[in-house]
Amino acid sequence: MTTRKLNTELLARFKNIKLLILDVDGVMTNGGLTIGDDGQEYKTFHVHDGLGMKLLRASGVEMAIITGRTSNVVKKRAESTGVAYFYQGAEDKLAAFDDLISKSGLQASQCAFMGDDVVDLPPMLNCGLALTVPDSPALVLKHAHYVTAKSGGQGAVREVCELIMHAQGTFETQMAQFLTRARVTN
Repeated sequence: MTTRKLNTELLARFKNIKLLILDVDGVMTNGGLTIGDDGQEYKTFHVHDGLGMKLLRASGVEMAIITGRTSNVVKKRAESTGVAYFYQGAEDKLAAFDDLISKSGLQASQCAFMGDDVVDLPPMLNCGLALTVPDSPALVLKHAHYVTAKSGGQGAVREVCELIMHAQGTFETQMAQFLTRARVTN
């Protein structure tokens, strides 16, 4: 369970979110790139992040990915977690963000963007909730509304998903489905 307390302004930002947009390398992964002799790229995703993404979607918040790299692995991860909007090879992340806002019908203030490097700053500075991970460069840390306790690829996305659900009052409902299925005996 997420235990970090949010101040009133930050809580309001989390409560207003209708779309969580994620960068991939350094956010959904630890930022490491493994490339085989055949040129195949491999990435490691944290299973807790994937379930967090599915639970957040089930609570009414859509998911998007905007990444500068192009990878079939990321496409498969997006599909398996039900990501509604997927942009890869997006060298201009602000242009992708603007297109996403237009397609989604949402206001920028209703979107959160989670990035980890300076290329993520343009959408971070134009959304309602800028999120990052603790090992981001100082300039990114300076402009984030919230820095996760967990690192990228180590549950940072799940942390954010749970914070949004807590702020919006949907966390207990999402968790209840697992508790009611349990056979609890004394």
